[in-house]
Amino acid sequence: MAYQRGNAVWRGGITGKGEVWSQSGAVRAVYATGALVDGQKGTNPEELLATAHASCFTIFLARLLSLDGKPAQHIQTESKATIDTSGDVPKVVGINLSTEAEVAGLTPEEFQQYAENAKENCPISQLLKGSLDLQLVAARLKQAPESGN
Repeated sequence: MAYQRGNAVWRGGITGKGEVWSQSGAVRAVYATGALVDGQKGTNPEELLATAHASCFTIFLARLLSLDGKPAQHIQTESKATIDTSGDVPKVVGINLSTEAEVAGLTPEEFQQYAENAKENCPISQLLKGSLDLQLVAARLKQAPESGN
């Protein structure tokens, strides 16, 4: 079994702010409740969730393509978390993924299948499945540049 750690510290009441950082030290950011509702500088847990899902999906998609001998030259993914703020407590209710990639030797239909597989099976999707509405709203295949001889 493998473990990954994330850390957070918070100072002050609801209008305070904190800092989050990853085990590796690669991620370190200020976070605040105002970053979600008031547009204050910093991040928030919902944005971090969307970022984690985008990176997980993208790495998993790259893995699937590589295992089939079709490595991607480039993959870019946006993960958009939908937050319902109508009740007393904000709630993440869905995540929409949009991805675009350059992969030689694939049809758009084949790429769509790989992207659906990644959406269903990346570890973060596995965690969220059944709790949120997970949608792959776009999977665009860009023409990969031809290799010169």
